[in-house]
Amino acid sequence: MPRRLVIHAGFHKTGTTTIQQTLKLNRPVLKPVLRSVMRPGMKDLVVAARGFSTDGDALSRAKFHNRFGSFLYEQPPMRRRVLCLSAEELSGHLPGRPKVPDYRAAIKLAQDMAAGAHLVFPYAVLVFFFTTRNPDDWLQSAWSEHVKSSSMTMSLDEFATKYRAAADLEGVVSEVAAAVSAKVVHSRLEETTGDTFGPATRLLDICEVPQDVRDQMTRPEPANRRPDQDIMAALLDANRTIRDKAALKTAKEQILAAAKGP
Repeated sequence: MPRRLVIHAGFHKTGTTTIQQTLKLNRPVLKPVLRSVMRPGMKDLVVAARGFSTDGDALSRAKFHNRFGSFLYEQPPMRRRVLCLSAEELSGHLPGRPKVPDYRAAIKLAQDMAAGAHLVFPYAVLVFFFTTRNPDDWLQSAWSEHVKSSSMTMSLDEFATKYRAAADLEGVVSEVAAAVSAKVVHSRLEETTGDTFGPATRLLDICEVPQDVRDQMTRPEPANRRPDQDIMAALLDANRTIRDKAALKTAKEQILAAAKGP
């Protein structure tokens, strides 16, 4: 079993892509001390977490609980390494989707992960790690993501008004800490800009990655940057004016491709 299980369970739009790219890029270097599993390595589990955040019923919660336990049982021997799970979807869908007004599901999902971890890895130290962000910046980034990836037609002001409560990420972290028998740590994105590996630095600390290993690591290029205001305006206009799904998808792909340039 691992000597430590670190669960980076959220939140969306808080540097999670950069963290996961850091882990992926440096997987060979980290392998002696750390096994990392991200979304592609736990697809069924992520689907169940998102399903519970949408439905919120006992059946969908039981499905997540069972899949998490099965996932842990299926892990290979780790020779006392650290096991790190990193997927923002372990806290459910990004708020703003239908039937997902906030991150309330993250609390019960964390409870189920803690219960499963204590059962399968009773001697491993369990730590939950959450990345957070200034509420106004998070609202803008979440809105941008919805405009890019869905047919959302709300303006930023409308979105910010409707989902203001969802931006209290640290409030959710506090509720998780009160609900689980495990250490719960969070890191604000704004406070990591000067760190060697940006938002991944705190996770490396929690995973107890030694300095000699970090000295061999490579920092990835900044990931998943938000398009500028003109691009966002064009995407929002497409959502508001194009009704055919296929045509809308094509139009938005063209807008984003043009923004990247030749």
